[in-house]
Amino acid sequence: MSESQQPYRVLARKYRPQRFADLIGQDAMVQTLANAIARERLAHAFLLTGVRGVGKTSTARLIAKALNCVGPDGQGGPTIDPCGVCEPCRAIAEGRHIDVIEIDAASHNGVDDVREISEAVRYAAVSARYKIYIIDEVHMLSKAAFNAVLKTLEEPPAHVKFLLATTEVQKIPVTVLSRCQRFDLKRIPAEKLADHFARVVEAEQVEAEPEALQLIARAAEGSARDGLSILDQAIAHGGPVVSADQVRDMLGLSDRGAVRRLFGLLLAGDAPGVLGALRDQYDLGVEPSTVFIGLLEAVHGVTRAKAGGGQDPALSMEEREAHADWAGRLGFATLHRLWQLLLKGHAEVQAAALPIEAAEMALLRVVHASTMPDPGELARRLVNGEVTAVPAQAAPPEAAPADAPAPMLARPTPPADFPALVEVVNARRPLLGQQLHDFVGLVRYAPPELVVRPTGPLPAEFARDLGALLRSIYEMRWDVSIADGPAEPSLLDKQKSAENAARDAILATPVVKAAFEAFAEAELVDYTPPEPGFAARSA
Repeated sequence: MSESQQPYRVLARKYRPQRFADLIGQDAMVQTLANAIARERLAHAFLLTGVRGVGKTSTARLIAKALNCVGPDGQGGPTIDPCGVCEPCRAIAEGRHIDVIEIDAASHNGVDDVREISEAVRYAAVSARYKIYIIDEVHMLSKAAFNAVLKTLEEPPAHVKFLLATTEVQKIPVTVLSRCQRFDLKRIPAEKLADHFARVVEAEQVEAEPEALQLIARAAEGSARDGLSILDQAIAHGGPVVSADQVRDMLGLSDRGAVRRLFGLLLAGDAPGVLGALRDQYDLGVEPSTVFIGLLEAVHGVTRAKAGGGQDPALSMEEREAHADWAGRLGFATLHRLWQLLLKGHAEVQAAALPIEAAEMALLRVVHASTMPDPGELARRLVNGEVTAVPAQAAPPEAAPADAPAPMLARPTPPADFPALVEVVNARRPLLGQQLHDFVGLVRYAPPELVVRPTGPLPAEFARDLGALLRSIYEMRWDVSIADGPAEPSLLDKQKSAENAARDAILATPVVKAAFEAFAEAELVDYTPPEPGFAARSA
């Protein structure tokens, strides 16, 4: 049969890895296997785990080829780079090798199926170096089947290797896990998938926009097989070029530009604009839950940009610039609140009998929440005295005449001296008050101006925080600055000086002096500083 008459093979099968070098994103596993083969330290059982489509079964077949390859000349041994041309390699690739047995545990999950394996392992391989059992979706075996295979799995004959593959490793008994060498196949990054798809479309002589391949890679969620299936569908969808718009229409994805516009309307609190933009997407066939996924991705991208976590290379330049702009204008508290509101909205839309109505209500909730103060900020302002809670009154006060002027509240007056100001600050913010008392020397106190010199360690935000607190207390702008040069001792130093002076006064009294002269080893402890004039009265 000529090549043109051969039945069409889908891309997921046509481009299945035939060498370890073709595996995408599994470098650590390949390196471990290469070292094990080179040092002849091969385990008797391997467990391959990972999400669907990352290459578990393909890896198992590659391991079978690596262990049974004899090279083009028929004299080769186990190798991490099987030749692909010898009879064992070709037979394994085509699924017809008599000594490489593939078993689907979903349909052969009983004790009898496992018993057949236990009986067959006693016989040597017919033509290969190793008899290899590839058991796919091994977690589907029954509990009795697992128990029946334990002994065989732990001590198989030297000519037998077991390769187990599963997507749900948590369902496998620990007794089985402990008997296998485990490899966790990673999700394939979107950028690597996009590069792989670019090579595929080039080999297929098909043109595709880079953005279209990035959309397919993102939709594949780390699965090469899923991505190739989507790419196959996109090529068959029609058109000389696989375009991004075509892929969005095919997958029902929201236009990312439309998502950015909707996100901007949410931040602006434009309720009519938000409802209109959502309806536009809905009329184009985009599911409401997909719109929420796009908004969640936008919040995540902005938060990553703000945290310095780097940008997704699959994002367009417009998206990166938009994320950087929003990251500079939005705080972490706002972004986290947006994430929680959108996540809750997404769950409501998925469970709602009326998805579009639920989406509108959820987005309106986000709009109205954007105009409310952040609870944490409001609590901080209450604690700092920047706002005052108004208690509810039991009865309304007597109505004042309409032309009566509004009562004016007297503005609090700053203290007359610096120590009194420290007492006020200490009552509101004890930590700030202690720093002002212990580690600051006064240069100038002329409310609303305060100039100090540090005498000890102070946080970088000390002047800013103190100025904000004084402004909230006295309802005026304070100029708090740090300066070098002559300054009074700190209040702590003054306090210590006063205590030392009082102690010296006590030691100078005749009675105490006589006591120290009579008792050479005496010392003054646990004394109370005297009242003013105590030394004079004692004299």
